Amino acid sequence: MSNPQEQRRELAAFLRSRRERITPREAGLPSTGRRRTPGLRREELALLAGMSATWYTYLEQGRDIRASDQVLDALARALCLDAHERGHLFRLAGHAPAAEEPGPDPLDPEVAAVPLLLQPHPAYVIDGTYDVLSHNPATERVFPGLVTADGRPPNFVRWTFLEPRAREVLVDWEPEARGLLARVRTLTGARPGDPRIGRLVDELHEGSSEVREWWPRFEVEARSGGRKRLRSPDGGVVTYAYTAFHVAGRLEQTLVIYAASSTPGP
Repeated sequence: MSNPQEQRRELAAFLRSRRERITPREAGLPSTGRRRTPGLRREELALLAGMSATWYTYLEQGRDIRASDQVLDALARALCLDAHERGHLFRLAGHAPAAEEPGPDPLDPEVAAVPLLLQPHPAYVIDGTYDVLSHNPATERVFPGLVTADGRPPNFVRWTFLEPRAREVLVDWEPEARGLLARVRTLTGARPGDPRIGRLVDELHEGSSEVREWWPRFEVEARSGGRKRLRSPDGGVVTYAYTAFHVAGRLEQTLVIYAASSTPGP
């Protein structure tokens, strides 16, 4: 999102997507029979949030109005947003510091050397757009195709959606890919106007039918660790536990470390 008008459109679409996923029954409203559209009507959501239907409609139309914290809180409750979705709503509504013109922070040599120190465990440092700034040989072994010959930094989002081998390596490709795309969606709200994120999203839309299908669902997510099942070159499946750490003084840089928690199997 490169300007306020685009951010208002994003806010409008996010509100609409969340309104349409809630049924009147879930919201505690009486059923009124068959509906032409899914979820709540605008006037029903406005009633639940304690605001005028006209004013809420202006929000969904992307008009140039500013919602207060109290209004956003009421909408978050009425829409049954979780904590992460609530934060995304507030950022889209302009209640978070605007991102500065982005540019990757330099990677200190001492930090760049850490993944090599962690060999043979896969380890790497990524920035805020999932560019890989430093990695060890084990990373290339478990994520084949991550490093390309086009001169660009390796990028885990591009690899997941645009590298065919990713679908073989990630045993649970669809949930992993959807979760990653939800985190990218979160970035667009946290850093509106970041051209690097915009270019990445454009590239994903061009190259992935799944991105074109899932992006309009406005799923958002945060994650700092978990488990992944990866298929090794010999066909075995290894479950890895992974943990992420922010680099001190460089919150856009994250060290990710993988450790096998089970032995390869058929």
